[in-house]
Amino acid sequence: MPLLVLQSFVNTWEGDSNVDLLADPVDGPRWLRQVGLADGFEVDLARAREIRECIRALLVHNGAGDPVRPTDLLPLRSLADAADLRTVVRDDGSVDVQTGEGDPAPLGTLLLIIRDAQRDGSWSRLKACRNPDCRWAYYDRSHAGRGAWCDMAVCGNRMKNRNLRSRRSASNAAGTVG
Repeated sequence: MPLLVLQSFVNTWEGDSNVDLLADPVDGPRWLRQVGLADGFEVDLARAREIRECIRALLVHNGAGDPVRPTDLLPLRSLADAADLRTVVRDDGSVDVQTGEGDPAPLGTLLLIIRDAQRDGSWSRLKACRNPDCRWAYYDRSHAGRGAWCDMAVCGNRMKNRNLRSRRSASNAAGTVG
């Protein structure tokens, strides 16, 4: 499932441990090659991280979070401008868009994954966890598509406990004032 590649790309940064695979000059490019995002090309890891965070902003929005600002989209727009995308007709007669030979934007495949997911309706199910300390990308498999947490047992409970403590604190403060 191509959307899994996109999800894994966003999850190359882990909020809980602050580990960033795309900050590692050896493992980052190796991982990008393994998943087919950098076949035979050098990748600017700083640019890859910008693109990743741009996609994360879109996933936060998918999860009913902050609206996407035009400045959030600049890395993806830059990628689209640099990508060598072309239309092809396959032997079976199907028409496709793919990255061209000599593609100067090896991460251009991400654009195609996003486009396909937006067309088939699966895009709105790929979200970022509402826990601001996490923001892990996950595929919302809930029946109504209203999931909020990457894992209810971890982030869901953390956020519910934070909200409970906040309400109790506010309630106690109100009680001592009056």
